Amino acid sequence: MSAQKRIKNALVSVFHKEGLDEILSKLHKEGVEFYSTGGTQAFIESLGIPCRYVETLTGYPSILGGRVKTLHPKVFGGILNRRDHEGDREQIRQYEIPEIDLVIVDLYPFRETVEAGANEEDIIEKIDIGGISLIRAAAKNFQDVVIVASKNQYEAFNNLLTEKGATSTLEDRKWFAKEAFAVSSGYDTAIFNYFDGGEGSYFRQAQDKANHLRYGENPHQKGVFYGNLDQLFEQLQGKEISYNNLLDISSAIDLISEFDELTFAVLKHNNACGIASRSTVKEAWEAALAGDPVSAFGGVLICNAKIDKAAAEEITKIFFEVIIAPAYDEEALKILKEKKNRIILAQKDCHCGLDPQFRSLLNGVLAQDKDTSIQTAGDLTIVTNKVSTKQEIEDLLFANKLVKNTKSNAIILAKNKQLCASGVGQTSRVDALKQAIEKAQSFGFDLNGAVMASDAFFPFPDCVEIAHEAGITAVIQPGGSIKDNLSIEYCNNNDVSMVTTGIRHFKH
Repeated sequence: MSAQKRIKNALVSVFHKEGLDEILSKLHKEGVEFYSTGGTQAFIESLGIPCRYVETLTGYPSILGGRVKTLHPKVFGGILNRRDHEGDREQIRQYEIPEIDLVIVDLYPFRETVEAGANEEDIIEKIDIGGISLIRAAAKNFQDVVIVASKNQYEAFNNLLTEKGATSTLEDRKWFAKEAFAVSSGYDTAIFNYFDGGEGSYFRQAQDKANHLRYGENPHQKGVFYGNLDQLFEQLQGKEISYNNLLDISSAIDLISEFDELTFAVLKHNNACGIASRSTVKEAWEAALAGDPVSAFGGVLICNAKIDKAAAEEITKIFFEVIIAPAYDEEALKILKEKKNRIILAQKDCHCGLDPQFRSLLNGVLAQDKDTSIQTAGDLTIVTNKVSTKQEIEDLLFANKLVKNTKSNAIILAKNKQLCASGVGQTSRVDALKQAIEKAQSFGFDLNGAVMASDAFFPFPDCVEIAHEAGITAVIQPGGSIKDNLSIEYCNNNDVSMVTTGIRHFKH
């Protein structure tokens, strides 16, 4: 251990006081003297611990409605002076500045105020000036000063006091400085994004929680998820969630959020291999599984309704990695827990996804708005002589939701609100369609009366011709090709209905 320093004086000014009493008591027993402001000073004294007002140090009261309290050379000189620098030591003696060896401070709740929908005046008042300055000053001078910049660091600092008393090493102080700069950078990011107002002038994002995964996409790659999964799920059982699990879980959540009626989906490699809407969970599961019982092995399962015993008894018959639902019956949970490694997640009612979406590529970051557009019957334009039946319209809308959440180029074949097959991630739309037809037929689906959805327009009539020959009777697509008339003409000549949406749903 190197460069040990003893804490003699501490400046404490915080909003969050839970857990602070034990820290203060330990410091007091070690002979540490305290400086503080306002409510924190009163809190310290309520513990029977002597505390000096910062005003007695600065000679100035809190002014401008509390905007200026600690911004003074006697405070920042006490923090920033270099203990091994003779010039600094001479000046603090000259100006009677006490050395401050520990700063415990937190910041006004700016992000929370914005999220609560406060007016601009209240939001601006929550931009912390003194606190952020104290954090940066103490963290900069980590050679001599310990900075505790958030209630999230109380536990670590308390453990340090238990282990070492009011003494820290350089390694300790540098770790707390690193944590402090994470706090300050995240805070400034929130402020910038508020002022930016979604214009995207600069790319600034910050996530406070790092979840180190076993590995990344492959075992030789490191993987970290930055974010708070506890906001989204309660993990009821299972092993640690992996990088690839998270990709599938994200795709599953995006897909199931499109559906209001009871729906069950099975995903593999970020795409649905089975999905169906039915009146019971058991029926929805059985219809979803029928879409591709081979690919379902080792998949991620998701349902937007409570899993009951009848469904669980069928679900447990196959091997799967993850199951997600808003709730589980007690008996259903007991059945699903029989395999200990199964990841069982209870999804919370939290709409906290990131928008815009972004990914790193080349030497920068690509950002876009999330595709939240989904079409209803009122958004459809009938472009053929034949009008789709009520059942076909329901199936077309079902298929359109699914194709939106499928890797491009994508074709979906559906019937009676059940996925018959999909063509996924093909370089040719014709290849995607042929893949879907072959797959549907291999699992015994009768495509007569089924519908087709495409994520983008048809540049030629070949797709509608192949689909019609396979039994497809209705088509949904964005439209917009300069040769739309060729596909429409083929449909009119062969008693196939077609609707367009005007919205492309590429997904790469």
